[in-house]
Amino acid sequence: MEANEIIVRPLLTEKSYSGIQNKTYTFVVNKNANKVQIAHAVEEMFKVEVAKVNTVNVKGHKKSQNTKQGRTVGKTSDYKKAIVTLTEKSKPIAFFESLS
Repeated sequence: MEANEIIVRPLLTEKSYSGIQNKTYTFVVNKNANKVQIAHAVEEMFKVEVAKVNTVNVKGHKKSQNTKQGRTVGKTSDYKKAIVTLTEKSKPIAFFESLS
């Protein structure tokens, strides 16, 4: 897999914003990617050094909606989340620095 196939998008939440100062960034990644592949993809895309990668498989949430035809029940998609920590001497990722 290539780097742009592994990293789907950055995950921007209140908790992920608090990690930016500590050089900890959160991404939604391909479900089949492992920690080594994620680390190489981040290093290749952003030209930084990765210290560690933690991954979490997130289950989708159930959602319901009342309509004229009755109640409709659905589910959001499952996804894999990667929390990437950079080394102390590594430069920060510019995309996230512009947000804080």
